[in-house]
Amino acid sequence: MIEMRVAGIALDAITRSPIVLLKDSTERRALPIYIGQEQAKAIMSALENQKPPRPLTHDLIINVFEAWNMTLEKVIIHSLQKDTFYASLILRQGENRKEIDARPSDAIAVALRTNTPIWVMEEVIADASIPVDRDADEAEQEAFREFLSNLRPEDLIKRFGTDS
Repeated sequence: MIEMRVAGIALDAITRSPIVLLKDSTERRALPIYIGQEQAKAIMSALENQKPPRPLTHDLIINVFEAWNMTLEKVIIHSLQKDTFYASLILRQGENRKEIDARPSDAIAVALRTNTPIWVMEEVIADASIPVDRDADEAEQEAFREFLSNLRPEDLIKRFGTDS
């Protein structure tokens, strides 16, 4: 799993649909997730630390967690099926740990309000992320190709030894 952070909300240029954009810590990969208008508002209000006069849905769920002494440990975006992302809230109450199915947009809105880490499975990133820094990716690939072209069998034997 790779920890991601919310980079912001954008609008799709064609459909005008909101997109939450997650980025990894190196800012080399971005994961765009299409969301609804209401979820975009909820995420934006959390990003801007806006407190509503009365609890909204995501605030309510956090109040329930607190009333029942539950801690949100992490959010996991674990799969992508037919253009739909799936997420889970990982909750702890004492020694008990529960995994609750959630839409990624709701999970992200709750995670932002509780400063909870957001994790994404590697296969989801491989399937749906977009490169942010192509130059760095190309430089890394070139450095790896150079490393491989200069690698000699005796270097591996020296480094890892033999099984004899």
